[in-house]
Amino acid sequence: MNSQALLSRRGALLSAFALAACGRNAEAPPGAPPEAAMTLQAAVAGSWRSAADKARDPWRHPVESLEFWGLKPGLTVVEFWPGAGWYTDIVAPYLAANGGKLIAANLEPTDPASTEIVEAFRHKLEANRRLYGKVEIAAFGATSGPVTAPATADLVLFLRNLHNWMAAGVVEKAFRDAFAALKPGGVLGVEEHRAAPGGVQDALAADGYVDQAYAVRLAQEAGFVLDKASEINANPKDTRNHPFGVWTLPPVRLTAPRGEPEDPSFDRAKYDEIGESDRMTLRFVKPG
Repeated sequence: MNSQALLSRRGALLSAFALAACGRNAEAPPGAPPEAAMTLQAAVAGSWRSAADKARDPWRHPVESLEFWGLKPGLTVVEFWPGAGWYTDIVAPYLAANGGKLIAANLEPTDPASTEIVEAFRHKLEANRRLYGKVEIAAFGATSGPVTAPATADLVLFLRNLHNWMAAGVVEKAFRDAFAALKPGGVLGVEEHRAAPGGVQDALAADGYVDQAYAVRLAQEAGFVLDKASEINANPKDTRNHPFGVWTLPPVRLTAPRGEPEDPSFDRAKYDEIGESDRMTLRFVKPG
């Protein structure tokens, strides 16, 4: 992926972060701490999460997904490229209240856009330590080192980022870095836009969709074993045939190619009716 296209994706991510942050600032009580012990259901229902983020729960199924991947009290979890923190706002308070630790392997700061994303994410967490706990911020990118000390993590999460890493040429490194971070027996959880089976995978995932068999092969080449797959986040209404790739669908809802002005005449009705994308939900294990 060329640098201009990657900046465009990072710029879109930054815009999403800003919108999400505005929603949180309007809703979250300042300094509101979590309960002394917190269930996963309570973390998902937390008042600090924005209304816009909660509106996506029926599509992302955070309780069911995190239970499927094995999130429990006391775990050390690494979340790769947390973006605006949609899942961080659930996982960090849960772990902070239950004796666990979150490591956020964010963008590797290589330009003003990525640096701004990382600093905005850091500021959000530090502004409410009582809620989020002490989240460790690491970096993941083409030239980054280990995301944490080898064999110290219990769970690593790849949440709708395989297509981004394919476009940036770092997807194999992501799996290798996750494998190195996990303890023997540790789990890698993957959520990703799922391409129609039987097609030829575009190496850059230009439409945002990834073949499930291709994702499994990438994990296996890094040393992982597929433990199980789930249809928690499936959407059979998603045809994958959209003019602006997966980003035609909610929540991005493009009406023109990325980088171009919105098209007010574009008819969004059928894409909004589909809802969010069809997604694979996979659980891999590092042999122990």
